[in-house]
Amino acid sequence: MQKLLVFESLWAMERRHADGFEPSLEENIARIAAAGFDGISAHYTDRAAVERLNRATQGTGLGIEGVCFPRSVDDLRLPLELAVEFPVRHINLQPDIRPRRVQDCLPLLDGWMELAQRAGVPVLIETHRDRMTTDLHFTLDLLDARPDLPLLADLSHFLVGREFAFPVDVENHAMIHRILRNSWAFHGRVASREQVQVEISFPQHRPWLDLFLDWWEHGFRDWSARSAPDAQLIFTCELGPKPYAITGADGDELSDRWSEALALREMVLTLWQRVQGLRPARQPQFSTCGP
Repeated sequence: MQKLLVFESLWAMERRHADGFEPSLEENIARIAAAGFDGISAHYTDRAAVERLNRATQGTGLGIEGVCFPRSVDDLRLPLELAVEFPVRHINLQPDIRPRRVQDCLPLLDGWMELAQRAGVPVLIETHRDRMTTDLHFTLDLLDARPDLPLLADLSHFLVGREFAFPVDVENHAMIHRILRNSWAFHGRVASREQVQVEISFPQHRPWLDLFLDWWEHGFRDWSARSAPDAQLIFTCELGPKPYAITGADGDELSDRWSEALALREMVLTLWQRVQGLRPARQPQFSTCGP
């Protein structure tokens, strides 16, 4: 049976509060494991840090999503080497380069995919601002050129980057659905057209939350239809610290991101139950016409 695994981002565990207190890596991992998450998302760019991470996760049963930010084909070699030595569920690649022409991107994408195939490690290209995939239209052009390119969908960047009007129209839904057809994992955060991350516990943000829940459910259904019967899908809660999180005059955040991460996990698990036919289908809040 297919399964949804919900991870928590270590970056999202950073407090960055005015009191200056930050839990240790080991404390954060213990908290994540105790809360019942299935894994963590962490940088896989430094050997010493990865060795410490794997010591801290030993015996917890937590899976790992490795994150890297290559600017060249060769920059992926170390993350892949670490991923083979210290196994990950997949590598989340943020392409830290911004060519203006699709044809200039293709040698990089092809090189990364070739290295991934040789290493036997799944590599997914994240949709992210200030990266090769910063723009929705440009990313769609990349998919036209490389229809099988495996993506990791962080839809918050596209929504705020394109400033979709509300309610989202049919054309914009169709473009997001095209991204979802190539998505093999998800990063979870809710954006508005003005902000990359809004507090999901605030009632005024419920329309944006509903929009993302509809998109994620669509993505889950699409992934389920094209994946093996025993495949596992990873959804990472990634509610980032400031400046992603909105702050008040005192410099501290307006909501409790940990509580919101726990709530987000329950929401996506409920979506997954619907996808698996264990709950009635959710009625879309917006028009979801298109592919």
